[in-house]
Amino acid sequence: MRKYSKQTRILVAVDCIIFGFDGERLKVLLIKRGFEPEKDKWSVMGGFVQPDESPSEAASRVLKVLTGLENIYMEQTEVFGNIDRDPIERTISIGYYAFIEINKYKTQITDLYHAEWIDIKEIPQLIFDHNHMIDVALKKLRYKAALHPILFELLPEKFTVPQIQALYEQVYGSELDKRNFSRKLFSTGLLVKLQEKDKSSSKKGAFFYKLNQDSYKDNFEKFLNFIPNPQALLS
Repeated sequence: MRKYSKQTRILVAVDCIIFGFDGERLKVLLIKRGFEPEKDKWSVMGGFVQPDESPSEAASRVLKVLTGLENIYMEQTEVFGNIDRDPIERTISIGYYAFIEINKYKTQITDLYHAEWIDIKEIPQLIFDHNHMIDVALKKLRYKAALHPILFELLPEKFTVPQIQALYEQVYGSELDKRNFSRKLFSTGLLVKLQEKDKSSSKKGAFFYKLNQDSYKDNFEKFLNFIPNPQALLS
């Protein structure tokens, strides 16, 4: 097969921003980089796209290596291509974000990369442009979550309304009116009330709910906005 002549080699990588929720805090899964440059510094999980795979397949491979998980929710953010973003060689990176429920899968996170869940408000200085990647992914997440119920992917199988509200407040970085939030939430028809209560934070307790999977799938594109003017979240 002929090759394009007089063209300079450019590497293509994928970088995955993995969000998690532990019931109280929104977090990002970071690793310690194992090689130079920037060895032992914090990084998001990434890798190079191989000749026999697409970018999305590469991102799925990276996620499986780190978490052991397959078929989890994942979306592309944008392409990061500043000329000097990697000091070793010209590398273009395609960003992806994914999210998992921390407590359900915490035992599957591999120790190979010294991975740790870091609070979204306490992200340290990362290598290259990885801080910017997280900022972009969070904006994309906020926009998508204002239109669709994707944040339910971060919740355990059974959860309370206060947990849902805490999750939305963590994602958007602001307090939400409890009464208005609950009204909008119940109007979606997404929740199935259970008879069991969570009494870990009070004697009265809060009822557990589970997601109505049929309603979730049928109404994913018709979700009632929790957050007004979602387009402004991307600015």
